[in-house]
Amino acid sequence: MESRMREIKSRHNNKIKIGIIPGHFATNHSHVNNYVDLTKIKTHHVIAKEAGKELAKAYASSCDIDTIICLEGTEIIGAFLAEELSVTGHGSINSGKDIAVITPETNTNNQMIFRDNIQKDIFNKRVLLLISSVSTGKTINRSVECLQYYNGQLAGVASIFSAISEYNGIDIKSIFTSDDLTGYETMAANECKLCKSGQKVDAIINSFGYSKI
Repeated sequence: MESRMREIKSRHNNKIKIGIIPGHFATNHSHVNNYVDLTKIKTHHVIAKEAGKELAKAYASSCDIDTIICLEGTEIIGAFLAEELSVTGHGSINSGKDIAVITPETNTNNQMIFRDNIQKDIFNKRVLLLISSVSTGKTINRSVECLQYYNGQLAGVASIFSAISEYNGIDIKSIFTSDDLTGYETMAANECKLCKSGQKVDAIINSFGYSKI
């Protein structure tokens, strides 16, 4: 499967790269015809720093941010994003801020939760959600519900890759979009044309990676 991988560079920063593997892949709520490999961008500090810088451009001059909530293994990128937003002298309205970078837990009902000691960074705070990959928007919906519970204010949604530009009126700022992936499709499992054509699933995928079948 790895032999099919091709590399795609960001249109705005050729130091930022992701891998794409065509095939038939199943998530817990959809099927897709391309696996977007974000492993290196989430685990190597050099490319993660570039990603943080790139995402900061969308928010530096227009969005007041107190806290970044990192989902799906984006903590390294989130730290660099916070650093870039808070740099003094770049025209950022967050200049000089000490931005909190946090990650939620998930309880047995698959709900996002925050412990008492972390809730102060959400209550009445302007929060930026950072997600590695957006395909259907369900993670955004679950995150917004969590924010509402803890009385956080959604300031924006950022991602490395997003197949959609908005969700329920919420704009999504991403480094890569489906326009960068020729022919990328996401399908409900019961409407998957790959399944209907008899094409076997190559792997089960989630934010941690893939497991071949």
